[in-house]
Amino acid sequence: MSGLPAHIRAMVELSPVEDLLLVLLREALAGISVQSLIWDNQTFPMVLVRRQPSFGEWMGDPRFVDSADVAIHTFCADPNGDEDAALLAEAVRVALRDAWLMYRSVPQRGHLTRVTMTSAPRRVTDWATATGPVQFADLPTGVWRYETLYRVAIRKPFARPLPSA
Repeated sequence: MSGLPAHIRAMVELSPVEDLLLVLLREALAGISVQSLIWDNQTFPMVLVRRQPSFGEWMGDPRFVDSADVAIHTFCADPNGDEDAALLAEAVRVALRDAWLMYRSVPQRGHLTRVTMTSAPRRVTDWATATGPVQFADLPTGVWRYETLYRVAIRKPFARPLPSA
């Protein structure tokens, strides 16, 4: 038997925030690689989604709401990498906004109940300035990275009845 036992999976109320965002962004940004890790032979353009360790909030809410700060990095290569990475960052914002406003729900992952941009897209020259784990000491030549920070709240679909009052 591999993986978690069924009784452990049945206890889970919240899925990783990245899992919901990866599905939403992959659907909206067809043709763009959307991932949470950088591969050894990475190709571009790419969107990287990472939950930040500096904020997470669960206040005992029986509706299973999870709040998180998320860094979303957009990478594009020359000849127009700088502009393209900025435009891709804007496309990500629109995709998240639309998923939130249209109540786009992902089975077993939930839906966004709030999306707030906390730091506008900005060009960042290398991973040494990243707010999360460093994977590239420097960006490959001719690749541009933009970083945008969001605060999101998600609600997972109800998998079991709420306790009665």
